[in-house]
Amino acid sequence: MTNKYYEFFCPVKVIAGKAALEHIPFELTSLAAKRPMIITDKGVRAAGLLDPVIAACEDSGLDIVSIYDDVPPDSSTTVVGAIAKVYRKEKCDSIIAVGGGSAIDTGKAVNILVSEGGDDIAEYSGAGILKKALKPFFVVPTTAGTGSEVTSVAVITDAKKGVKLPYSSPFLLPNAAVIDPRMTLTLPPHITAATAMDALTHATEAFTCMAKNPLSDAYATAAVRKVSQSLLKVMDKPKDEDGRLELAQASTMAGIAFSNSMVGLVHSLGHATGAICHLPHGLCMSLYLPYVLEFNLESIREPLSDLLLHLEGPEVYSATPAARRAEASISSIRKLRDELYKRCKLPRTLKETGKVLESQLEAIAKMALDDGSIMFNPREVSLEDAMTILRRAWV
Repeated sequence: MTNKYYEFFCPVKVIAGKAALEHIPFELTSLAAKRPMIITDKGVRAAGLLDPVIAACEDSGLDIVSIYDDVPPDSSTTVVGAIAKVYRKEKCDSIIAVGGGSAIDTGKAVNILVSEGGDDIAEYSGAGILKKALKPFFVVPTTAGTGSEVTSVAVITDAKKGVKLPYSSPFLLPNAAVIDPRMTLTLPPHITAATAMDALTHATEAFTCMAKNPLSDAYATAAVRKVSQSLLKVMDKPKDEDGRLELAQASTMAGIAFSNSMVGLVHSLGHATGAICHLPHGLCMSLYLPYVLEFNLESIREPLSDLLLHLEGPEVYSATPAARRAEASISSIRKLRDELYKRCKLPRTLKETGKVLESQLEAIAKMALDDGSIMFNPREVSLEDAMTILRRAWV
């Protein structure tokens, strides 16, 4: 499973802890940025999460020139174009994206337009299009799952054409990711659960996929351990700042891991299910993870066995016979999902979502086979294989 050659790249500065937000003004001024724009959504603003960001800037004599708070859950080329116009009109010189995956991806896309020029973000879709550094860009995640704050990709919907446009470039990486537990304290239980399972899936697939490497492994296993140790504690005590910080760090670590090792079939199925049935990404990850691990089992037995140490700790690991550790890892993930179902009814099967029709399974399978993530799955996947997994995930 170990590659003889690999590359590892993560130049994003991580500022983490209980006063991380207060460091934003220093980071901005160190890049000669004086007129920042905040990009966020109405939910984040209504929850009061912008207040400490704005206060930190004002206390340092730095004015937030513009706040765009109307980013939709599935951001589009139209939204990106509209924000870019405001940015130019207000003569902004930097961007602070505050929110989940959609706000962060929108911030990345806006940064392309305001740095490269033009009004059509679709022109820059693809990989390797960008040739130079963009404007100063900072990310403050308000969920602990996507890892977008340390990834070099973004996805924006072209509503007119009905397609999702991918963007990939090392220049999309933020100058800094600001990880502050205050930003996730108000997350509802089901979002806390789904986003943490998103991070767990990122880490697990990073640790078991074809392009894994020793450095990505270190980040992946650390992320798995943090989610395993902290998720249920936070579900039972939502205002636990230490636990929230652990989950936020796990998300960032998992993001660094899969950015450098890629993912696999869980993501292929999840992307297809999200597109066809409009289920949240984190939910799809949680739902498919054990079924895909069972499908891949004989190809990933060694790393999956090692994962038990990080999922359950040294006592359970040492007490489990070596030949049974891979299966025990899958059982541990199933047990975690059962506990989440008890606490917030996070679905464990497609049927439990109430939003997927059995008649849609074939369309999901076909779309999943065309997803780029499948290239890095440790086992070849046929249409029949995908259908078998989906039927198991249905019941």
